[in-house]
Amino acid sequence: MPLSSSALSLISRCLVVALMVGLPQNTRAETGPLQVELNKMEEIDGGGCRAFFLFRNQTGKSFAGFEMSLAILDGDGVIDRLLSVDAAPLPVQRTTLKLFEVPQIACSNISEILLHDVTACQPQNEAEMDCFPILTLGSRATAKLVK
Repeated sequence: MPLSSSALSLISRCLVVALMVGLPQNTRAETGPLQVELNKMEEIDGGGCRAFFLFRNQTGKSFAGFEMSLAILDGDGVIDRLLSVDAAPLPVQRTTLKLFEVPQIACSNISEILLHDVTACQPQNEAEMDCFPILTLGSRATAKLVK
């Protein structure tokens, strides 16, 4: 028995409403931290240290700009220097590897890297934001990475 046009219209409207109700759950981005991990350090030929950082972006936003000011502490815990590093872009829901060189200091003489400041945190197509509350830090290297 064929359905009447009013019955088909009602079924169509119900399907549209059901899809609209379910759509936000399916397209909602996961939101979480921006994890920064000092994964490893290796000596550079001629002196210096190369630091390997992993950025795990679980924030639900891509970052077109992300710059950090890092304080490098020597083996005695004394600040050796400040470095400014640009880690952008950081795509959403991706892990990104970035390498930074710390010249004229051996990796074995770096006891700690302090995230002194986030000088730029620019989500794509959005206004600049304060990223400190969403950052989590970790280290697998001998040097600690701290806020």
